[in-house]
Parts: sequence; C-alpha cells; structure tokens
Amino acid sequence: MERRTIGAAALETGAVGLGCMPMSWAYSTSQQRGDRSLRTVHAALDAGSTLLDTADMYGPFTNELLVGRVLKERRRDAFVSTKVGLLVGDQHVVANGRPGYVRRACDASLRRLQTDVIDLYQLHRADPEVPVEETWGAMAELVGAGKVRALGLCAVGARASRRSGAHLYEGTIRQLERVQQVFPVSAVQAELSVWSPEALERLLPWCETRGVGFLAAMPLGNGFLSGTLTPGQGFEPDDVRARHPRFTAEMMAANQPVVAGLRRIAERHGPDTTPAQVALAWVLGRGRHVVAVPGAKRERWAVENADAVRLALSARDLAEVAGLPPARGSWD
Repeated sequence: MERRTIGAAALETGAVGLGCMPMSWAYSTSQQRGDRSLRTVHAALDAGSTLLDTADMYGPFTNELLVGRVLKERRRDAFVSTKVGLLVGDQHVVANGRPGYVRRACDASLRRLQTDVIDLYQLHRADPEVPVEETWGAMAELVGAGKVRALGLCAVGARASRRSGAHLYEGTIRQLERVQQVFPVSAVQAELSVWSPEALERLLPWCETRGVGFLAAMPLGNGFLSGTLTPGQGFEPDDVRARHPRFTAEMMAANQPVVAGLRRIAERHGPDTTPAQVALAWVLGRGRHVVAVPGAKRERWAVENADAVRLALSARDLAEVAGLPPARGSWD
C-alpha cells in the first residue's frame, strides 16, 4: 500500500481503516463486548488497517478508552483519528465549539487514548452558536502545541438535503472554504458507498483538487452491503438502524438487488471473495486519496475488510456496479 502525505497528515491512502464506533456506540448494545473489541482492533492492525477512527462522544468516552488500551501497546502501528465538537446528554446530542472546550476536550482525549499526540483531530460538528473559524483556530493551536498533527472535518447534511432536494454537502463545502482560510484541512470524512454515492458529485472532487484526504464513512452501508442482514430481522432499540429509513423490513427487501449484484461480482473473483469486499474495493477505486473506514465489532470482519485492498475490480465489474438500482428508503 502506498503511503502519501496529504496536507499535514500521513494518511495511508488506498487502504481500509477501522471504524471503532460500533464497538461502543450506535449499534446493538448486546453485541458490545470489551475483550472481543480489543481482539478486533489488534486483528485490524495485524491485517494492515493502520487507521483507527474514534470520537470522544462514542460511549461517550468508552470508545477512546478502548482504543487507548491498544495504543498503549502498539502506538507505532496505528494512525489514530478522533473527533471533537459533540456532547452527549440524556437522549440528546449538542454541539460545543467553544475554544476553551476544544482545548479541554483534546487533553481529555489524549489521556483516554494514552498517547501524547493525535494524528488526525476532526471537528465532528460545527457549533451554530460559535463561528466555525473560532473553533478551527483553537484546533489549529493544538497543532502548534504538538498535541495534534493534522485537522479534519466531518461532513454534515447529506440525508437532510436528500429529502429537501437541496444540493448535497453544500453546507459542508461552505464550511471547508471558511476553515481553509484559517488552517489547512487535511481530511474530510463523509458517507460514501455503493448505495450512498452522493459525495462523488462535488465533495470528493473538492478534496482531490486540493490534496485533501477523504475518509469514506459507512462504506458498507451500515452493514447492509455485506449481505449478512436479513429483511425483517429487526434491530435492538438502541441500534441506529432501527430508525434508519433504509432498514425497514420493506426497504431492506426492496434493496436486495443491490446486494445480489455485489454477490454476483464477488463470485466471479472466487469463493473467498465477499460482497463486502466488492463494496470496499469500489470505494477505494474512487480515488488515490480515499481511505475506506468500515466499522467492525468482530475479528473476522476486520480481517475480511482489510483484505479488500487486494481486490481489483474490472471494467465489467464497475459497469455492473454502475448499473445497480439506486437504494430506496422510506422517504422515497
């Protein structure tokens, strides 16, 4: 795998990272087990997934603590990314972009992660009560202080824009243009997958023309593109998919042709190739500056995801992916 410098961050592009969020946030609580999660992170690093992506709000805090237990032993093996800007309360999440809070949150993340520097510090959400330039300026000070190596921004607004008909990621691009005037953006994180390709239109080109890394979040469509979910199986109440418009029983059944198409392509590449690997290979093929960041809770999935870098999709494969029906949600 090729290692390039993107902005101030040494991101391993064309690679598959590990999204640690499902281990302690947003997905079925009954499946969250500390020891198994630790083994999964170690397995991902062993398989070459050096990017570990977390956030202080996941848990909250417990996800960083989990990653910190691994970093204590294997800091040199990992490129650690965490996020700031969201606070979790009782049944709600609020943004906080005040400079003083950003400084305190960074120090707390460093303690939990058991490291003296964060490779990529991302703004999770901009605070509507604080000019984004002020928040970004405080984050830039952390780079100057040696606590952070590079800064990134998480995209917002895609799903809401999809419903309203507004241009997707328009708000994110405006934010990016503003913060670039303060300090360079090294990476942007946004959803990108076979069934959510909207970032290809403007956001991904914006990154590519500026040498900014792109972290493809949810490249497996919250697990749907792995082909391991059954329509109507149901989800635990705390699982984000229980409220997702593409995960009703009706919509999961309607979107099965997308998985079937990925499975047909996988079968041509041999019995050990999976639909998930095809989906990840498609994401990696969107540009040399793209890193796929699938979530995983088990060693098996982390290793399988990392192996997707070995899969080269043919022109026929890509044409078949392009011909798959668009994903449907309950808003359609």
